[in-house]
Amino acid sequence: MNQMDGTIAVVTGAGRGLGAALAYTLAEAGCDLVLCGRSANGLQDVAQAITQNLGRRVQTVELDLSDADSVAAAVARIKTENAHVDILVNNGAMWLEDSPVDHSADEVFGVVNAAVTGTFLLTQGLLPLLDQSARPDIVTIGSISGLPNASLQTVSVPFYAAKRAQAALADGLRQKLAGTPVRSIVVHPPYLDDVSPLAAGGWQEAGKRRKGEAATNRDVCDAVLFALTRPRHVTLSITVDADEGGLFPPRTI
Repeated sequence: MNQMDGTIAVVTGAGRGLGAALAYTLAEAGCDLVLCGRSANGLQDVAQAITQNLGRRVQTVELDLSDADSVAAAVARIKTENAHVDILVNNGAMWLEDSPVDHSADEVFGVVNAAVTGTFLLTQGLLPLLDQSARPDIVTIGSISGLPNASLQTVSVPFYAAKRAQAALADGLRQKLAGTPVRSIVVHPPYLDDVSPLAAGGWQEAGKRRKGEAATNRDVCDAVLFALTRPRHVTLSITVDADEGGLFPPRTI
């Protein structure tokens, strides 16, 4: 029996892109899903693909991580419909690119609240359900922007700061939950090419990319699945390093 068969995974930001790919990958691994996100239509599309192709049980919950009331409502609904949660994937976030024009207050509050305040409140609210699991895991999808001395590149300062705080959130949970069965795993992706497990050709080809080529959604999904299936005494922090060169010229063999 697959060690993840019948487990329940909550995935935020699951209506598109990386969140949808993570949800589908976890369903393939045997998980039943609770899909959370802002777009009801997007969540339904992902849910339909999972149920039709994989036969897993799927719930959808509308969730705006930047809104505390929305987070509280989502927590209440998940608690009502589930006796336990085995995996919480904190993938939801708001992207904000740098701009020569001043960012609005709503943009700044939105990006910080989604990555930090909402993510923490959701995690805190679901901890009682995770405590009921025999194999509880929290997975935070951070960013290389959240690493020490990371280059700002094209991201906005609020996004850069929010991802740095999210990295601290994951590490703080790791320390707080030391000595309990709950693991706090974190994966830090770089910029990603958006590929889907439903587009078989692109997904399969992504697995054949060489070192130094751009990372994809599949790389993050593979990293998450790897971390979740390690022995319970192993907690991982993974940086998906898609290097585009280095200090030394290519070696000739």
